[in-house]
Amino acid sequence: MSPVGLGKLLAGLPRNVDPNLLVGYETSDDAAVYKIDAETAIITTADIITPPVDDPYIFGQIGAANSMSDVFAMGGRPLTCLNLIGFPTKELGPEVLEALVEGALSKITEAGAVLAGGHTTEDEEPKFGLAVTGIVHPDKFWRNAGAKPGDVLILTKPIGSGVLFNASLKNQVSQEAMAACIATITTLNNTAAEVFENYDVHAATDVTGFGLAGHALEMARGSEATVEIFVDEVPILDESLEMYDKGVTTGSNANNCAQIEADTRFDRTLPGKRGEIFVDPQTSGGLLVALPEEQEAKALTALHDAGVAAARTIGRVTALRQSDYLVFS
Repeated sequence: MSPVGLGKLLAGLPRNVDPNLLVGYETSDDAAVYKIDAETAIITTADIITPPVDDPYIFGQIGAANSMSDVFAMGGRPLTCLNLIGFPTKELGPEVLEALVEGALSKITEAGAVLAGGHTTEDEEPKFGLAVTGIVHPDKFWRNAGAKPGDVLILTKPIGSGVLFNASLKNQVSQEAMAACIATITTLNNTAAEVFENYDVHAATDVTGFGLAGHALEMARGSEATVEIFVDEVPILDESLEMYDKGVTTGSNANNCAQIEADTRFDRTLPGKRGEIFVDPQTSGGLLVALPEEQEAKALTALHDAGVAAARTIGRVTALRQSDYLVFS
């Protein structure tokens, strides 16, 4: 479902009046936050994806990293995870399911969380994700709204995985490019989140299915500000632009484009269809974080020193420019 359609659905539901629900379905945030006491709030989220790769172990790693990313995007840390699995038992053997869960468990353990169980249902094709419970201080969680004019925008991972996976099905991507793509999306966002805890994060989100443009636009709308993206500064996975040159795209690009066009201005575009990279749907993408410009240099140095090598400044936040929430320059 598109963000617009989902927004209309949620708008029709009764408003939650529990004061301890600090973040609920009323916004487009990455997860819910519920206050337990003065020192503790829990983060709850769930996500599920279809397999972007044939290897079930890697699929499990990707699905787990993708699901836990929402907790990191809220400034928290995951505690417990429940497997959510759709599985065609008549077509695939138990060894495939075992490898899938083992891959997920490797990332759950790496994140310092535990696998506490889950649910499996019969399905026509494999699907996998996690329901994740995390923890955060009730005064220190991050929202995808709250960016302020003068902030810079830092992105921690390159984009382009969506088109690479589709092109890989046609054997158009090199093994080196696919290996780099998989390494990127199986990397947890925990290290980046831990670094950002030392800075004044005004807004944060992770870049997933709506693409960089869609998630940046959500941040801009929620902040009532303009987000300007510097086209030449956005890190891009090897060979992804070349795939758009060849006419490869994804099933989400057209819808993602439609969702941003009314509030977006392109002062600078890429040639041909390369501009579609900004609506390329990501799986387990990086964190997009707004923080004060005076903290930019130290934050980037800390990220790079911690091993988040792709992190770079890709834009800035300004006062709202008429109705242009998102600008590409």
